[in-house]
Order: sequence, then structure tokens, then C-alpha cells
Amino acid sequence: MEGRQVAGRKRHYLVDTEGHLLAVVVHAADVNDREGARWVFAYVAPRWPELRKAGADQGYTGELSAWLRQQYGIDLEIVAKAAAQVGFTALPRRWVVERSIAWYGRCRRLSKDYEHLAEYSESWVYLASIQFLLRRLRPGSAQERLYARKAA
Repeated sequence: MEGRQVAGRKRHYLVDTEGHLLAVVVHAADVNDREGARWVFAYVAPRWPELRKAGADQGYTGELSAWLRQQYGIDLEIVAKAAAQVGFTALPRRWVVERSIAWYGRCRRLSKDYEHLAEYSESWVYLASIQFLLRRLRPGSAQERLYARKAA
């Protein structure tokens, strides 16, 4: 899960282990990250009751982990950098969310914050994820096919 600020707004993404979008919540930037996470899990928990573990960055520390365990039975693992770390290092599993955000950022409509309402912004993120999945199912003729049969 990742909160991302865009022009006075935050986007909270919840993706699966492969980076496919499960949920997104967009709200004003003055709302705390932990409150945004509560909104995300209130949306996700009834739809995916088998969800048992989630990872998040340090913005989601505090009582959120205990609340998620009590409310939905979900264990929240905070991915933190090592105390002695200097400079950039890819954190385990966190790169999956960052990669997904980059995939959706390739959608022109999401490159800037054009929308006036947060609901519209959420809808465009869902549309970008659908477009991404459809392109994976049927790539264009110019795009290299990953598992195409080669002529003998």
C-alpha cells in the first residue's frame, strides 16, 4: 500500500503481489495516511475476505496495525529501511507498489491532476489499470509478445 501526493491530494493504492490494482482511494492531502488506509481496507475487506497480510511503508505506523488485526484479521507489515542505510536501496516488496504507480502514470490522464473531484480521479486510476491488463492479455502488433511461438 502506498500513499502518493498529487496537487493537494493523496492516492492510496492497494495492489496484489504481482502489482495489479485491488483498490485506490483518493482524498484531500490534509487527511492522515492512517485514516486513508482505514478507508481502503473498509472497501477491500468485504470484497476479498481471504486477504490476511498487507505491507505498507512507514507512513502507516501506529495503532493501524492493531486496528486492522482486530477489525478484519489482516496483519500489517511495515516495510522500513535499515537504521544504518545510507542512500537509496529498493525495499523488499515495496517496489511492487512503486512499479504499479509507474505503470498507471503512463496513462496521459493520470500524468497530471486534471480532475476536480476525487471520485473522478479514482475512476481514471481504475480505467488505467483495466487498460494495462487488457494490453497484457492482447499486446499490439508492434509490441513484442512475451510467450509467442517461434517459427521453426
